[in-house]
Amino acid sequence: MVVDALNRSEHQPCLFLDGKTATYQHVREKVSQYAQALEAKNIGIGSRIALLSANCPEVVFINLAAHVVGCCVTPMHPKGSLDDHAYVLQDAKIQTLVFQATNYEERAENLAKIVSHPIQFLSIGTSNTGEDCSQLANTFSACDLSVPDIKGDGISNIVYTGGTTGTPKGVVHTYASMTYMTMMQMAEWEIPSAVRFMVVTPLSHAGFTCLVPTLLRGGCLYVPSSFSPDTFFDMVSQHKITATMLVPAMLYVLLDHERAATANMSSMNTIFYGASPISAIRLREAIEMWGKIFSQFYGQVEAPTCFVNLRREDHDLERPGRLESCGRPSPWVQTKLLDEDGNETQIGHVGEICVRGPLLMQHYLNKPSETAEAFTGDWLHTGDLGRFDEEGFLYIVGRKKDMIVTGGFNVYPREIEDVISTNKHVQQAVVFGVPNDRWGEAVTAVITLRPGVKELSSLADALLEEVKVAKGPVQTPKTLHFVDSIPLTPVGKPDKRRLSERYATQSDSEVALEA
Repeated sequence: MVVDALNRSEHQPCLFLDGKTATYQHVREKVSQYAQALEAKNIGIGSRIALLSANCPEVVFINLAAHVVGCCVTPMHPKGSLDDHAYVLQDAKIQTLVFQATNYEERAENLAKIVSHPIQFLSIGTSNTGEDCSQLANTFSACDLSVPDIKGDGISNIVYTGGTTGTPKGVVHTYASMTYMTMMQMAEWEIPSAVRFMVVTPLSHAGFTCLVPTLLRGGCLYVPSSFSPDTFFDMVSQHKITATMLVPAMLYVLLDHERAATANMSSMNTIFYGASPISAIRLREAIEMWGKIFSQFYGQVEAPTCFVNLRREDHDLERPGRLESCGRPSPWVQTKLLDEDGNETQIGHVGEICVRGPLLMQHYLNKPSETAEAFTGDWLHTGDLGRFDEEGFLYIVGRKKDMIVTGGFNVYPREIEDVISTNKHVQQAVVFGVPNDRWGEAVTAVITLRPGVKELSSLADALLEEVKVAKGPVQTPKTLHFVDSIPLTPVGKPDKRRLSERYATQSDSEVALEA
């Protein structure tokens, strides 16, 4: 797909990054040069490489080149810690680390000291730790791209989970599953015919999943230097952006900015959003402000990106409850809700979201017991809990491991988050349980507020009363924490593990005014 897409066009814009536009011809030639550079370093079919870089043109060229030579790619998150990166290199037995010298020279130097097996280091730019692969690529003349002799069950990617519930797991995907993901995106996503796609997430991760569909549409990928409301609104207006992908936390920041109501968003056709649950009240605000241009995708690393979709037309303000749904399952995979005994639940009843089909991962790397558990009964168990309505729309109520057992009752955090988020002063709410001698687990909420809120004590009382009225006293948080920001995992989800560790010790009832 990559080779075919790059060969379809010549002088049309393909990539806008660092203030420069690269044509399809230029990108194709650079991919050829980098592919030859990788092969010169004995990187080919079956080789395992990791990529550590901020967004830059080279990360696109090298990522595409790696697939063209048929090697297995493992993205390393640009904001990961030294321990996180070392764990990934060792667990995946990475043979080559490609890193951006300007930002990660020191990290590469430290990794070279602590990783126990031999690793080849290639740098993007001049480096003391690795050979400059960009300089090496420039020694080759561009030639026609050829497709490697790979099979569907060959390993294409090893992608590590966010690690919100323990040690990150290496999710092994094949060329078949990655191809199927792209086919589903092309079939299910509402990608504009004239696509100018702005990527505000790391190109090594979520951003790259948008690249191949954009290329297959003959479109151009636009990458700002960083994410901020001003940068976002400026790029949409100046380049007539037609599509983008946001995590909910980004959308909230945009909505609360002073330019939200006046920015020129007329070119925007589709804003894809996902990675974590969204507040229905904030989604309504966005639709009222910018129109029915929103499309939700639901998936996970093990079943990537798109096995449930809430299309633009389904964002119906006349049916506000529908905005709490993540959409209908794709016909390209089989999706069911199963109870603890593996039986399908009835409509309206909560069950674990389970999937099967060619989209799924092959296994967890080096974790046979976790793999067997994930595929119990020949279904991939996502760990997410949900319910179907009569029209087949899926509503996620929370993670199975996040379910709070307090006073002997089951509490689903998503339901409490939705209540708190309806308050006009709340920007985002995250609910989780922490150990408590009296209750077993105490319901705890961490909240960020919209700009201008000052009287926190009265707001806290109001929020507690709203939850009590809507959900009852058992589900009412024992503690509210008002904070400036909520930590996120590398894929943009609220990091509940970090939050639960931070607030593990608390009294039975308190309001912590931290902002």
